[in-house]
Amino acid sequence: MTVDDAADDHGHHLPAVKDFPRGFGEASWWPFITAVGGSGFYIAAAIYLLGEQLVGGVTFALSALIFLGGIYGWLYHAFVADFWSREADHKHEQKLRWGMLTFLGSEIATFGALFVYYFFIRVGASWPTGDFSDVPALVNSVVIFNTIILLASSATIHYAHVALLNENRKRFIRLFGLTILLGVIFISGWAFEYYEFIVQYNYGFFEGAFSNGFYALTGLHGIHVALGIVMMSIVFVRALRGQYSAERHVSVSTTSMYWHFVDIVWVFLVVVLYVGAGL
Repeated sequence: MTVDDAADDHGHHLPAVKDFPRGFGEASWWPFITAVGGSGFYIAAAIYLLGEQLVGGVTFALSALIFLGGIYGWLYHAFVADFWSREADHKHEQKLRWGMLTFLGSEIATFGALFVYYFFIRVGASWPTGDFSDVPALVNSVVIFNTIILLASSATIHYAHVALLNENRKRFIRLFGLTILLGVIFISGWAFEYYEFIVQYNYGFFEGAFSNGFYALTGLHGIHVALGIVMMSIVFVRALRGQYSAERHVSVSTTSMYWHFVDIVWVFLVVVLYVGAGL
C-alpha cells in the first residue's frame, strides 16, 4: 500500500477500507450498527411491557432490520468480498474456530443461568401443584415432531460438511439447504406451540413461576435457532456463489458447531422442562 493509499484509507487494513462510513478513527461501523439493533430489542420489550404493544412491535421489527443489516455488512466485508483472493491461513482459521468456541462458552453460561433460575423457582410457593392442571400438556405431538426435526437437521448439516470435505459440492449444497428448511420447520412448530399456549389455552407469560421459566428458556432458544437460520442462509448464499472448498470451509465448520450447540440445548430443554416439569 502506498503512502497516498494509506492516507485515503485512514491507515486502516483490509477489509475495513471497504466499510461505510469510512474514517472517523475506527476500522468499522458495522459492529456499532449491529449493537444498536440489538439494544433495540430490549427497548422494544420495555415498551411492550409498559402497555404499548403496537409501538413495541414496530420497534422490535425495526431493530431486527438494523441488527440483521449490521450483521450482513459486518460479515460480508470481513469474509465474503475477497474470499478467493486471500491466501488460506490455517492459523487464522484456528483463531476463528476458537472464537466460536469462546462465544459458545458464553452461551452455555447464559443458558446455565436460566436453568439455575428454573431449578430455583421449582421450590417456590407459586409452582403449580397437584395434577399440573393449570398448565397445558407439554409433551405433545408438536414437541415430539420438533425434536425429531431438529435432531435430523443436526445430521444433515454434519453430512453436508463431510460432503464439502470430499469435494462433493452438489451434495453439500443440497444437504445444507435441507438443514435450513428443517430449521424453518422447527421455528414454525415453535411459533405454533406459542400460539396454542397463549391464544387457545390462554396461558401467557405471567401466569406464574413456571410460565416465567418456560417462556424465558424456550424463547431464548427460539431466538438462537432463528439466528442459526440467518447464519446458515448467509453460508448457503455464499455456497451458491461458488465459495467454499475442502481447503476453505471455516465458516461452514463454525456454523455447524453453533447449530449442534442449539440442538444439544433443545435436548436439555425437552428433558428438563417438558418431561421433567410435571415430576
